[in-house]
Amino acid sequence: MRRWIAVLLFSSGLQARIAIRGDLVYTMAGPPIADGVVLVREGKIERVGAASLVPIPDGYRMMRAKVVTPGLIDARTVVGLAGWLNQAQDQEQLERSAAIQPELRAIDAYNPRDELVAFLRKFGITTIHTGHAPGALVSGQTMIVKTYGGNVEKALVKAEAMVAAALGAGAKAEPGKSPGSNPKAVAMLRGELVRAQEYAAKKEKARDLKLEVLARVLSGELPLLINVNRAHDILTALRIASEFRIRLVLDSAAEAYEVIDSIRASGFPVILHPTMARAAGDLQNVSVETAAKLVAAGIPVALQSGYESYVPKTRVVLFEAALAAANGLTREQALALITREAARLLGIEARVGTLETGKDADLALYDGDPFEHTSHCIGVIINGEVASESPI
Repeated sequence: MRRWIAVLLFSSGLQARIAIRGDLVYTMAGPPIADGVVLVREGKIERVGAASLVPIPDGYRMMRAKVVTPGLIDARTVVGLAGWLNQAQDQEQLERSAAIQPELRAIDAYNPRDELVAFLRKFGITTIHTGHAPGALVSGQTMIVKTYGGNVEKALVKAEAMVAAALGAGAKAEPGKSPGSNPKAVAMLRGELVRAQEYAAKKEKARDLKLEVLARVLSGELPLLINVNRAHDILTALRIASEFRIRLVLDSAAEAYEVIDSIRASGFPVILHPTMARAAGDLQNVSVETAAKLVAAGIPVALQSGYESYVPKTRVVLFEAALAAANGLTREQALALITREAARLLGIEARVGTLETGKDADLALYDGDPFEHTSHCIGVIINGEVASESPI
């Protein structure tokens, strides 16, 4: 019966009054609450606190869990553009016809009904920063969505989040095409940014969608998300950001531990590679301890599932955080990288990332420690709607 209620609530779009009681509630806005209660009303968090202090009003549906957390946030993925089938018709994450295409919008490719979106939601992931993949010098734009909703408009949090770029192996084109080397890639990127500066300075101009987007990068409106892994390429990205005074977000950054002082001095954040990324190519020197080192250095950091070329084409950021917790981070620090810190890095902390009064009612319910492989996500609430549920 409970499953039928959940399905009806989700499909009808009703925002029920719900009381979630957890043996342990991680608000991520303060210490965990033993025997805590979260009240949800009209899509928002109404109240959070210990059960002894938060009475549950009549008419609220009760849900129980061993552990309750904010809905998890995947800070970098291509899910919704790269689809479940791994066939040409559901692979929209990378357009290879040109090296620089910032005008490509993620919102025009995102499929909220793809099975990978529902797959991630089952693990408690309620928000994803998704869009065009590494593999071109500038591959397109990214967006932020909730992992529910039958159309893009209902799922949408931010239509234009960042502009995705790459240096190193991720920027190089096929043999015989440009760019074929790191210096060529950097020269092409610098040249296009100079053109965008000139475009922005013109009082009268014919519209150029590519330069319009890059001009927004130069103005600081949109961050430039550069996928980069080698230490020397990371330093190159920092030089470009300094030269053009742009907001930079480092994506992947496998060898970040080699240049921690430079990254910290820059003030730029890092969306770190999946903890379990395979050590190959530009990721040859990847380390499972990098998240802990960046956090210890005070560098803003979040975790990602990234991009995988094999079926089902996505990692699960919950598992990546669990391994980070086994390699230098505390459990709460690791959980923060996929909740509070991810929300801050993405600029959506006013809505999600912590369980606080007035924020979106996005919650994940577990039957045990979320980082234990024997635990299960038994309930997901998004915008106050029960998106999925299973009994303990």
